[in-house]
Amino acid sequence: MSSALETNRRPIGFAVFTIIAGAVGWFASWELLTEYIKTLAQPGYVPNCAVSILVTCGPNMGSWQGSVLGFSNTIIGVAAFMAPIIVGVALLAGARFAPWFWRIYQLGLLAGFVFVCWLFTQSVYSLGTLCPWCMVVWSAMIPLWWFSAFTPDAAGLIPGSETRRRGFQQAQSWAWVLVLVTVLIIAFLAQMQLDWLAEFARN
Repeated sequence: MSSALETNRRPIGFAVFTIIAGAVGWFASWELLTEYIKTLAQPGYVPNCAVSILVTCGPNMGSWQGSVLGFSNTIIGVAAFMAPIIVGVALLAGARFAPWFWRIYQLGLLAGFVFVCWLFTQSVYSLGTLCPWCMVVWSAMIPLWWFSAFTPDAAGLIPGSETRRRGFQQAQSWAWVLVLVTVLIIAFLAQMQLDWLAEFARN
C-alpha cells in the first residue's frame, strides 16, 4: 500500500527543479539571442558578455558553430528550454504523462546534453573562448539531463516493477555526482586548453 502511495505521489521537488533549470537555460539563451540581434543591428556593438579576449561570446555568435542549422543556436535554446518549464508546471498541476512521452523527453534532453558538450569543445578548442552566457546554458542543461535520466523511472512516473524502480532510485542518488564530475571535466579541459584561472586572476 505504501509503495503505491509513493509511486502516485507527485514529484514536487523534481518539478520545481525542472522549472528552475529550464528558466535559467531559457534566460541565458534569451540574453544570447538579444545580444546577437544587437550585433546584427549595430555594427561595432560590444556584447554584454565581452569580459575579455578569453571570456566573450562575440566569436561564438559569429562562427558557423553558432548557427549549426543555418540560424542562431540561441533560437534553439529559447524554444527548447520551454519544454522543461512546461513539463515541470504540468507535474505540479498533477499531470501524468505516458511512458512514450517521457522517453521522447529524455531523448530530447540527451540531444541537448550532447549538443552543449559539442559546443563546449568547439568553443574551447576551435574558437579559444569561454562564453559566459553559454556557460550558464551548460550549467542548466547538465543537471537537467542527469536528473531527468533517472527520476521519471525512480519516481514511478514510468510504470515498472518495484525492483526496476528501486534500481533507478539508486542511480538517481548518484545523479548529483555525475553532474559534478561532468562540470569538473569541463573545467579541467578548459583550464588545460585556455588557462582560464590565470585569465580570471589577471582580471
